[in-house]
Amino acid sequence: MPAVLNLKPEEVDSVEKRGTYRVCVVGCGLRGISYALAFAEAGYKVICADADQSVVKRLSKGVAQLGNREVEGRLRSFVRAGQLNATNELKSAVSQSDIVILAVSAKIDAKKNADYAEVENTCKQVGAALSRGSLVVYGGIAGFGFIEGVVKEALENTSGFKAGEALGLAYNPMQDSVTQDMKLVGEQELKIAADDKLSLSSAAVIFGTIAKKGVKIFPSVRMAELAALLAAAKRDAGVALANELAVFCEHAGVDYAEVLKLLDGDACESSCSPTIAEENSRDEAYLLLESAENLNVKLRLSKLVRQINEDMVKHAVNLMHEALRRNDRTLGRARVALLGTVKSGTAASVLIQMLAAKGAKVSLYDPAGSGNEDVEIARSLRRTLSEAVEGADCVVFLNGHEQLRRLSLKRLRALMRTPAALVDLAGIIDPSSAEEEGFTYRGLGRGVWKK
Repeated sequence: MPAVLNLKPEEVDSVEKRGTYRVCVVGCGLRGISYALAFAEAGYKVICADADQSVVKRLSKGVAQLGNREVEGRLRSFVRAGQLNATNELKSAVSQSDIVILAVSAKIDAKKNADYAEVENTCKQVGAALSRGSLVVYGGIAGFGFIEGVVKEALENTSGFKAGEALGLAYNPMQDSVTQDMKLVGEQELKIAADDKLSLSSAAVIFGTIAKKGVKIFPSVRMAELAALLAAAKRDAGVALANELAVFCEHAGVDYAEVLKLLDGDACESSCSPTIAEENSRDEAYLLLESAENLNVKLRLSKLVRQINEDMVKHAVNLMHEALRRNDRTLGRARVALLGTVKSGTAASVLIQMLAAKGAKVSLYDPAGSGNEDVEIARSLRRTLSEAVEGADCVVFLNGHEQLRRLSLKRLRALMRTPAALVDLAGIIDPSSAEEEGFTYRGLGRGVWKK
């Protein structure tokens, strides 16, 4: 295999040259597929490894259930061309590769604590199969000190190679995206960190070939870990503030969306939008809280922020309850149609559980057709919009998928029972238009019904 450590930019400055290197992406979730696509587009040979055989089978056919048809089309083309393959034989894939991307992360358990067992086990398997001179890049989320204390230790102990000498080890902190508007690795400004010059220079050269917006260098892994956690905390706090103000506007009878239009551009960023979908910063926020606890530091604001954002699911249920009560219906006997993509472990999946617990009959239509392995979510899925909405007492917009933005409210209203309720959790439906079509309307921050 070509030497990866001490790599010079001119050795990978063309698609043909990059085609002599093989990249193994460990973990075939959204993050892993994003890495795989970025490296395949740059010309590298890519092999994706995942323990889930069903995931491997789908990926081998170019199917990843990403909820983004354009991205899935690119994936299929790479699979058909033989440039991207999938396997559940992790050690074999690693042993054949020059570069290994660990696209796996710690799990946050029911008690909001980090569970590193799966990541540590994966690192041990990877280390046992590594070839001398390979480069390993951790691309998952990490608590402070995690890469040195878990990833590096497991790799060195099982491979027998020391990082910075016979083994390259770097960190690429990357924000997850769970929406249908997924932002791929190559479309972001990439950050690379390592604790030795050999790993840092090699990783910077390689990632420079896939980064369309350049590569930012961090002088130490711990600094990069902390920077990623702080960035997540800021995003989380911004969303919490938006959620608090949105609820205030509801009670004040003011449309929060209209207020935002009057603010200066610098005062309103994407985090100004209220949402129940707080997953993009949730896990990092809990890792930050755990890291602070380990250092005997109390982050009171970050803890409160987490509680505010998680409580928005309950608020969403309350909005449905209010809309149905206005129509002389009860949530316990109502048929509720949810429109949007729902992934396991997200706030939307919690919403389904809460509605079911209250006795509501839930149906789900996913315009992205992404499917779901979660049994409870899959049970609610319907193949068509009409099937999900027909006879419903309340329709709920979960996200801003393009198809949902183009829906005819008149058609939607005709499929539902009378009177019909509409709850907008994505901020994509004009309140006056919904009311003109005969809906009883409620929406996050849209206090128009109080007028």
